[in-house]
Amino acid sequence: MSTRMFLTITLSLLASAPALAAEISIISAGAVEPGVTAAAEAFHKETGVEVKIKFATAPAIRERVGGGEAADVVIAPPAVIDELAKAGKLDGSARAAVGRVGVGVVVRDGVAKPDVSSTDALKRALLDADSVIYNKASTGLYLEKLFDRLGVGREVKAKETRFADGAAVMEHVIHGKGKEIGFGAITEIRLYGDKGAQFVGPLPPEAQNYTSYAAAPSAAPANRGGAAAFVKFLASPAARAAFLAKGVE
Repeated sequence: MSTRMFLTITLSLLASAPALAAEISIISAGAVEPGVTAAAEAFHKETGVEVKIKFATAPAIRERVGGGEAADVVIAPPAVIDELAKAGKLDGSARAAVGRVGVGVVVRDGVAKPDVSSTDALKRALLDADSVIYNKASTGLYLEKLFDRLGVGREVKAKETRFADGAAVMEHVIHGKGKEIGFGAITEIRLYGDKGAQFVGPLPPEAQNYTSYAAAPSAAPANRGGAAAFVKFLASPAARAAFLAKGVE
C-alpha cells in the first residue's frame, strides 16, 4: 500500500470517528414520547450514539423548526413533515413511519370511572362532567369536531378548559376537583399512571381517532450520519418492539 493511499484511508477513518461517537438531536411530538425515549435508548445501546430529545406539540414543532431551530431529526405528524420538507427544512425523501396513537379518557385517582364504551355512553359522561379538559394540539382539534358531531359541542364549550399540550392536561386532571373528565393521547395518559392519573379507556371504536407520526432527518443535520442511522433504525424490529411496548401502534 502506498503512503498516499494509507494517509487517505487514515484521514477518512479519523473523519468518520467523531460522527460515530457524536450525539444527535431530536425534536419530537409529545404524544410518542414513551416510544421515542425507549427507541432512543435501544439505539444508544446498539450504536453508542447519544440521543438528545426535546418534546413539543405538532404546532410548536412546525413553528420552531420552520423558524430555524436546529435538530438532526424531527418526529411529527406526516402533514408537518411534508410542510417542513417543502420549506427545505427536512429531507422528506428519507422519512420513516413511526406509528400511530389513539385518544383516551382520563380522570384523577379516586374518582369513579365513567362509562365511555360507546358513543352514547361518552355523550352521557361529557354531559355529566363538571368540566372537560383537553389540549389545543392535534388531539384537541379532533375532539372539538367530535363533540360537535356527537351533538354536545355547545355544552362542552361552556365548561371546557384547554391547554397547549397534553402534559398540562394531565397535571390539571391530577390536581383537579369535582367531576372532571380529561382527554389526551393514550401514551401521555399512561405516562402519568403512577402520578395520580387514572386511565379510563380509549374512545369507543366509532369515535376513535389515530394520529400517525413519521420521522425525517434535517435537510442539513449537524450529524448527518447519525441522523440517517437513527431514522433507519426506527424501521428495525428492535425499534418497533420498543414503540409497541409503550402503546404506539
